[in-house]
Amino acid sequence: MPLYCSRFMIAPCKRTLGDVVPGHSYRIFRQCWRKFWHPGRPYTGSVTSSPDSEFRNSEMSTKSERPFHTPVMLKEVLQFLDIKPGQVVLDLTFGGGGHSKAILQSAPGVTVVAADRDPTAFQMAQRLAEEYPGQVKPILGRFSELNNLLSALGLGPGGVDAALLDAGCSSMQMDSAERGFSLSKDGPLDMRMDGDRYPDMPCAADVVNALDQQALASVLAAYGEERHTRKIAAAIAQARSVYPIGRTLQLASIVAGAFPASALYARRDRLQRPAHVATKTFQALRIFVNDELNELHAGLRVARALLRPKGRLCTLTFHSLEDRLTKRFLRGEDLAAPPRRSHRQRARAQLEQEEHEEEEEENEEEGKGQESKYWVSLKKVIKPSEEEVQENPRARSAKLRTAVRR
Repeated sequence: MPLYCSRFMIAPCKRTLGDVVPGHSYRIFRQCWRKFWHPGRPYTGSVTSSPDSEFRNSEMSTKSERPFHTPVMLKEVLQFLDIKPGQVVLDLTFGGGGHSKAILQSAPGVTVVAADRDPTAFQMAQRLAEEYPGQVKPILGRFSELNNLLSALGLGPGGVDAALLDAGCSSMQMDSAERGFSLSKDGPLDMRMDGDRYPDMPCAADVVNALDQQALASVLAAYGEERHTRKIAAAIAQARSVYPIGRTLQLASIVAGAFPASALYARRDRLQRPAHVATKTFQALRIFVNDELNELHAGLRVARALLRPKGRLCTLTFHSLEDRLTKRFLRGEDLAAPPRRSHRQRARAQLEQEEHEEEEEENEEEGKGQESKYWVSLKKVIKPSEEEVQENPRARSAKLRTAVRR
């Protein structure tokens, strides 16, 4: 069961994350939320940015940009789902609807159950349902809420022929300044994927203003895999003591201020492009605010419960925490097992894992991984082609895993 930090904030579940989160962090989370959270006066993150924000320029705007969505590895997803006429497909993360629309066009009479926790995505699913009458069933809810929502539609165990789970943040969320996901667009520091569905749910601004320095460093280490957690947490604590942190560019400027100017864009992404030093900080806050790893685990369990025997599952992940959890789930490992190594040992093991990633993928291809009683893997992890990455840079870190339900 998840650990409750307050009546509003649920800390990530220790039982499902295994060795992802240091065990001592849960006690810190509970203490700091009891100390700083004010139920009657929730912090909204609407404070204006401080005047010395370094990254604002004339092209930045708080107006929403027009959502643009390019489905990742669409050809590969359609190939492995292998949709047949009249089948029922569960799209657990509808997003912009690119995958769902392609699935509808791949075979006649296909029914797509389009689920998403984002109200904007739900509205887009409703519009697609009007375009394909009787073939699209929109659902608004988190993975952890889907069991009840899907049973209301008459979907039970074995009622789905194929399932797709596209984890992470959608392009339309990243491109909207008001959602607060992007460090390159100035907007309120929100990051809630549910939008305003849960007004009492803390946003990213609440986290950076309420968590004590030690707890904040734990969040950055666990969910951003950031090495300089103490330095960043100290800079945030010092800045918020002077001026509340409520804007995305304000936070990016604070994190950048903890590093020398030469290190601002010293990091590189997988395309060898300069990456801002606050990128991992924003990732960590987003995952923590939305409880993404627990929700991903819940979504995988929903797919396992609803897929018929020989039903197919495709998962798309975009960073190592998501991919590691998905891989362990498909292998049948016990995700509830408590960690048996120290934090230093886990960090060393993580570095070794990254160094031997290619060797591990070769082992997967040869079938040396742990066999699951629920899944049969179709192929080793698939990455986007160079052509797709050039056309859609956001696909650069994607990993596709495919499996068949036993």
